[in-house]
Amino acid sequence: MKKTTYILLIAISFLFIANRSKAQDYKVAAGLKFGGYENGISGKYFMDEKISLEGLLGFRQNGVVITGLYEINQEAFNVPALKFYYGFGAHIGSIGQGTYHTFNGNDRRYNNAQLLLGADGAVGLEYLIPDSPIAISLDLNPRVELASGPFFDLAPGLGIKYVFK
Repeated sequence: MKKTTYILLIAISFLFIANRSKAQDYKVAAGLKFGGYENGISGKYFMDEKISLEGLLGFRQNGVVITGLYEINQEAFNVPALKFYYGFGAHIGSIGQGTYHTFNGNDRRYNNAQLLLGADGAVGLEYLIPDSPIAISLDLNPRVELASGPFFDLAPGLGIKYVFK
């Protein structure tokens, strides 16, 4: 799984570097996020050309998590349509009885419902496909789980969003 993720990241990076299309910035986007923790709905709002707020409503087996992120965005590899972003935020949610699957394989078993509360990070690339309303992102999401931990986890994420200009 990790090897496939790295190969995919490298291949996509080369495709983005080769494409020198003019960027079309956007103000708001909504879409889907597929991640190592949860899969769900995402929304991104740009406060200005560099600062964005991203919200995620993620679903996992026996649980739901709401995450908010503050992100800094900048052009990557001299390609206007490709943005590098990094940021931080927090999450809150719950998980029912069952196994909390972690990306690194240190799964945790809970016999009753647990509160999920902690700090999150994000670092990734987002590509706005020229002449279309679609943005694709690939990122790494570190997470520190405090309420049911403490423990650290790291997972990749893939997003696809519809852009509202």
